[in-house]
Amino acid sequence: MGLGPMLSRRFTTYGADTKRSIFQLVTTAMPFFALLAVMAWASIDLYWLTLLLAIPAAGLLVRLFIIQHDCGHSSYFRSRAANDFVGRALSIMTLTPYYSWKRDHAAHHASTGNLDRRGRGDVGTLTVAEYRASSSLRKLAYRLFRNPLVMVMLGAPINFILLQRFPKGHELQNGQSLRSILSLDLALLVAIGLACALFGARPVFGTYLPVMIIASWIGNWLFFVQHQFEDAHWERDGNWDFHVAALSGSSYFKLPPLLQWFSGNIGLHHVHHLCSRVPNYRLQACLDAAPELDGIARVITLRQSLSCWQLALWDERRRLLVGFRDL
Repeated sequence: MGLGPMLSRRFTTYGADTKRSIFQLVTTAMPFFALLAVMAWASIDLYWLTLLLAIPAAGLLVRLFIIQHDCGHSSYFRSRAANDFVGRALSIMTLTPYYSWKRDHAAHHASTGNLDRRGRGDVGTLTVAEYRASSSLRKLAYRLFRNPLVMVMLGAPINFILLQRFPKGHELQNGQSLRSILSLDLALLVAIGLACALFGARPVFGTYLPVMIIASWIGNWLFFVQHQFEDAHWERDGNWDFHVAALSGSSYFKLPPLLQWFSGNIGLHHVHHLCSRVPNYRLQACLDAAPELDGIARVITLRQSLSCWQLALWDERRRLLVGFRDL
């Protein structure tokens, strides 16, 4: 048995602990709502304080998103019904339709690093040959898309706040995905409308929009760095292997302890892709119990993650992710 299947089987023993899951959920949600209350109060005369507190609130929202993410993998609770209930409830805070995102994310896990199955739940990536064969207009569009100012600063908030409100593409063909999006839109309409009626539109939008925007920036950055690095792993369908893609195509984004806490250990992405049924609070224990992983996954620090944004094209000949200037 290869290393990947062996570790994947070993990690299945690190399942959900209901008490730890509830404790993590409560200790994340309670300070999040407390911060929102203080921010709403400050938004009347001390808006600078609201914007300042939006940073830790956004970190907590990212942590809530990771909990929703685990629910989508059915890894947060042992009960599927409990996972779905909590996942749908959290979607009102993350603005992310639970079932639709869950379905796309499952496709991402089943095809990450597969050049012939791109386009579902991943960061759009062209090969060097595809880019060279593209029209000038498509090249310009791709360059803009891969620019962090466009992808992160503009694209991430627009996607979370606006684009996820509308079903598109395959979502229109799947009844559950369609209902997931429309039911969340209805729930948001009720929740936001009630909040505005009680407290006024200014404190509601002035409080939550900064939190959502900053959280989307953080989430987009995390997701990008997890699979977009120089010696990433891409293969054509015939040569693609799930376990090899998990180990070689997913980074170990090594963050400082505080940032690792806010991001729910998702930087240990190679472990997560090997066994997605491990809840976020047990990923570190899995890594500690697997010294075989030392030197295998690509370790990326916070500073090194900045250089990942220079990479945009997969060079099939050199088997490297390269930048436009490398052409």
